[in-house]
Amino acid sequence: MRNDTLAFLTELADNNNKEWMDANRNWYQEVRKGFLDTVKEFLLALSQIDPAFSAVDPKKCVFRQNRDIRFSANKDPYKNNMGAFFSPQGKNTSGPGYYIHLQPGECFLAGGVWMPPADKLKKIRQEIDYAGGELEKIIHEASFKAAFGELKGEQLKSSPRGYPNDHPYIDLMRMKSFVVTRPLSDQEVLSGNLVEHCMKYYTLMGDFNVFLARALEEVEGGEGIL
Repeated sequence: MRNDTLAFLTELADNNNKEWMDANRNWYQEVRKGFLDTVKEFLLALSQIDPAFSAVDPKKCVFRQNRDIRFSANKDPYKNNMGAFFSPQGKNTSGPGYYIHLQPGECFLAGGVWMPPADKLKKIRQEIDYAGGELEKIIHEASFKAAFGELKGEQLKSSPRGYPNDHPYIDLMRMKSFVVTRPLSDQEVLSGNLVEHCMKYYTLMGDFNVFLARALEEVEGGEGIL
């Protein structure tokens, strides 16, 4: 990754318009290429422990810089961040994976399933109903909890349909997403060891994502995820 990646994003946030981007198109292309090179390094590292990542196209992991402003009050044309999602299906999946987010002062890594559609959320809840103790053991393990804290995301205010309020895993049942995160300092991002640093935490997420992948096996095709 280029050392000026966060500097570019800072300038973009201050000049979020087409005129500035057109004038700085070469800078953007250089920064994007550097980010793609880092994404390749992530996929290589992930493939060492899960061969399903070996055939993933890096470009299919990286999110577009342009924002979809059609239904947004915010008409800024570009995102002030760069992000990539790593899964055997690339970013276009609602199955589990690993995420990296670059934004000056707000960088982080994450993993899991974010806001799955109703059919997949139902599958995850069914797996929790059947084996919720396994998921609780994973997320309450000392090193996992020290690294990520609690699961992130919205919860239902009441029990999901078909499950009683006194279900032993009702707190997990109410989750709409199953995601863990860890902040990254700007210094960590630009250290030259970003992939190695993140892989320590992605590896810790392995059992968490395996549980989610197993829950979604019937709709995801059962492909590997660590």
